[in-house]
Amino acid sequence: MLECLILGDSIALGVAQFRSGCELRASVGISSGGWLKRYGHLNLAAKTTIISLGVNDGDAANTYGKLRELRTKITSRQVYWIVPNEAIYKHLYQDVNTIAGMFGDQVIQTNKYQADRVHPTTTGYKELAEQTRW
Repeated sequence: MLECLILGDSIALGVAQFRSGCELRASVGISSGGWLKRYGHLNLAAKTTIISLGVNDGDAANTYGKLRELRTKITSRQVYWIVPNEAIYKHLYQDVNTIAGMFGDQVIQTNKYQADRVHPTTTGYKELAEQTRW
């Protein structure tokens, strides 16, 4: 079993810069469905798993279903979901909180965003990484 696994999109890549010792399965701009196609068949067992997905999904993507499917494939002692900026991604914010609650996972977030209000600042990425250490 891996020590740490980071799954997701560009936000996951940003967190990985400040969370050493983690294996990374992430791509810039990837959707939840795209992630499942590219990485969903791989071993998803780790002591700690960090997930950031959904911000690149379109309106018809069934993000909730895709994220729930992903979660059923993960074997981890502790799973952290990075929630997006609620002001922009209200439904995704709710979906992530619902799925995390179903599995007893922890939700983490920052309020330090770049001008796009999507990607955290360097300080925001550091905060997110620190919240995943236990």
